[in-house]
Amino acid sequence: MNTFGDLLKYLKIYRKYLGRRMYLVFVLAAATAFASGFGITLLLPLLRASQTGGADPEEMGTAEQWLYDLLSWMGIADSMGGILAFIALVFVGKGLLAFANGGYESYLKSQLHRELKSQLFDAYTGMDFRHYISKSTGHFVNVINAQVSRFYGSFSNFVAFLTKILTTVSYLGFALVLTWKFTLLAVGIGVTILYLFRYLNSYVRTLSRKSSEEASTLNNLLVQALQSLKYIVSTNQTEHLRNRATDSIWRLTGYTLRQGIASSFTSAIKEPMSVLLITGIIALQVVVFQEPVAPIFVALLLFHRGMQSMMAIQSSWQSTMNKIGGVEMVHDEFETIMARQEDRDGKVLGPLSEEIEFNDVCFAYNEEDGDVLHDINITVPANNTVALVGESGAGKSTLVDMMSLLLPPRTGEIRIDGVPHDEVDLNSWRDQIGYVSQETVVFDDTVANNISLWRGDIDEDPALRERVIHAAEQAHAHHFIRDLPNGYQTMVGDRGVRLSGGQRQRLFVARELFKQPNLLLLDEATSDLDTASEQHIQDSVDSLQGEVTVVIIAHRLSTVKNADRVYVLDEGRVIEAGTYDELRMREDGEFREMVEMQSL
Repeated sequence: MNTFGDLLKYLKIYRKYLGRRMYLVFVLAAATAFASGFGITLLLPLLRASQTGGADPEEMGTAEQWLYDLLSWMGIADSMGGILAFIALVFVGKGLLAFANGGYESYLKSQLHRELKSQLFDAYTGMDFRHYISKSTGHFVNVINAQVSRFYGSFSNFVAFLTKILTTVSYLGFALVLTWKFTLLAVGIGVTILYLFRYLNSYVRTLSRKSSEEASTLNNLLVQALQSLKYIVSTNQTEHLRNRATDSIWRLTGYTLRQGIASSFTSAIKEPMSVLLITGIIALQVVVFQEPVAPIFVALLLFHRGMQSMMAIQSSWQSTMNKIGGVEMVHDEFETIMARQEDRDGKVLGPLSEEIEFNDVCFAYNEEDGDVLHDINITVPANNTVALVGESGAGKSTLVDMMSLLLPPRTGEIRIDGVPHDEVDLNSWRDQIGYVSQETVVFDDTVANNISLWRGDIDEDPALRERVIHAAEQAHAHHFIRDLPNGYQTMVGDRGVRLSGGQRQRLFVARELFKQPNLLLLDEATSDLDTASEQHIQDSVDSLQGEVTVVIIAHRLSTVKNADRVYVLDEGRVIEAGTYDELRMREDGEFREMVEMQSL
């Protein structure tokens, strides 16, 4: 509950993302506060000038004498009109400073919002695959959307908090030089009140952290529910999910309710407490200390505004604490993600021309659970078609993920055209890869944009249109696209919901062929398709034979008949290798048994 320590901590966090430019906000705020306090203090010489006979320098305190000397130098010390004009000029200047401060603060906040989201997006796309699979999609979505917004909101409150401090210092500083006893007593009481509020601030910060964590839980549940909506509704499983969602919503709104009550308490006592303090201290000054009325009157205005600002310090800090969970979550996420970035630098690879070679490769997702791949020694020659077959859980998909270098081996080495995996420039390698999985990747956009991935408008770029159509023809998708309501400009819906399973998969294949890859990875790309759709995709793959390196994972062994080499995996080990015909003819072989089970 060390408020000063927390202030420095969060100031460092904000500065990390905004740099020194954030300090200009506080310079402008200080100038605005000074102008406001100075303008009110000028009421004192105005009151003196309004008295019969004007101001008497012998009755003035030191601070008032300084003001009188300044106005005398300006030639308006005994002129009410001149002093009023000067006061008006000061407050016009204050307004201009406030406008500049507000405008720059808005600019800074928009920059913060933009940069946080952009930097998080870049960090997420650069994180290593093992970290990605350790987290839920809902967590990432919650951080980059909801928590970044809370971070942005907290910065607004933090700026307001520091601005209120500067404003309070300005008002009470001017009051101090007018009536120091009055001001010191008021400041002492105000600081005591703020000190007592530290317990409330700690409580609000705890609620904020819990709220951020619960938002991740709820967001993850909603993402999963929406992604599985067809299954959930068709099997009437909504009640179970609704109960989980309702519990999370109740917890989240409970935290929000308690935060709101704490804020209401602070707002409710702010003005009554300020008025009680002012009236009590004014009475004490006039009755006990018998101070002159004019300085007390001006100090009263300064003190009233100062006390309002002092109480607003508590409100602003409490508002900052309300959203500080977002700041901490976003900051911690950056720390974690940046520590889990892929090292993508290395030797830039040209087009695959020799082979991909696995030498004694072992891999474990978690070393405590043991290896899932054991002593893998395989070779994928350039421009050959290689098939990986085996039962579910044999390690085929993991092996494919290692070919794209998403997963580095625990021991052993992967060489690409002779270059060790840890010396490869990952971008140059992955630029050569096309990847089609069993789970289709289709975006909620037009058919054309799904194939080209937003490389341009096919209606305005004839060359791009020709490439898109050629890729669709290669994937045997052109004929069904042509029959869609708007052809290549048809919106396919979320995850391609407006297309059939076969159409989605052929669209997926078209995108990878549009890329013109040197290595095409097919991870059970046809296992869920009907025979006709499977044959279309098989024809596409066969047309690439000898021109592109193809790695196929398949349960249907009919799709690997034309492979140049087949590797059979079992429990993370390669147990057989050879051509389709060699393995089929091998007596007591695992592959032969698989072929016979599928009646091929």
